[in-house]
Amino acid sequence: MAQAQFIAKIDNEQTAQLPAIEFRGEIRIIDREEQIEEACRYLAAQPMIGFDTETRPSFKAGVSYRVSLLQLASEQRCYLFRLNKIPLAKPILQLLENPALKKIGADVAGDLRALRQLRHFRDGGFIDLQSIASDWAIEEKSLRKLSAIVLGKRVSKAQRLSNWESSALTDKQQLYAATDAWVCVRIYQKLLQTPKSR
Repeated sequence: MAQAQFIAKIDNEQTAQLPAIEFRGEIRIIDREEQIEEACRYLAAQPMIGFDTETRPSFKAGVSYRVSLLQLASEQRCYLFRLNKIPLAKPILQLLENPALKKIGADVAGDLRALRQLRHFRDGGFIDLQSIASDWAIEEKSLRKLSAIVLGKRVSKAQRLSNWESSALTDKQQLYAATDAWVCVRIYQKLLQTPKSR
C-alpha cells in the first residue's frame, strides 16, 4: 500500500514561506464579442482547462456585483473573458456545458452560481478540487492551501480584492487571474499522478 503523499493541513505561516507559483504562458484578454469564437475554438480543442471567475468586491453591506471575469486556461494560454464588457455568449456556454471537456476549478459551485446570474446553462465536465481533495486525505479547501500542499508552491492572493471592472486590467491582475485558473490544472495533474489514500 503506497504511503499517502500529502499532509492533511498547512497553516498560513507555512504557506507564506513557500516559493510563489505563477502562470508563465500567454494571457489573452477577451473584451470584444468578435474575439469570443476563436478563443472558444482553441479552448474546446484542449484535453482539459482550468476554470475560475472573479467578481468586483463590495465593501458595503447589501451591495453585490455580478461576476466580472471568467478565466479559462490551458497549459500554455489563458483567456480572460471580461463579462462586464461582453455577453456570456453561446460559444462560451458550449464550453461550460460540454461533458467531454474537463474543466478543473476550486469551489466550482460558487463560480457556476455567479455565472448563472448572467445566463442559465446546464454545466457539464466540471471537476472541483475541493470535492476530490479528501481522496488524498487533504483536509484544506482553499486553492491557496491546496497549491501549497500538492505543489509545494504559494499562490498569491494580493489582487483578489482589486476592482475587476476597471476599464483596463493591470498586468498584476491579469497574472493573478490567469494563475488562479491555470494552477487548478497543475494541482489536478499532480493528484492524478499520486496514489489515493483510500
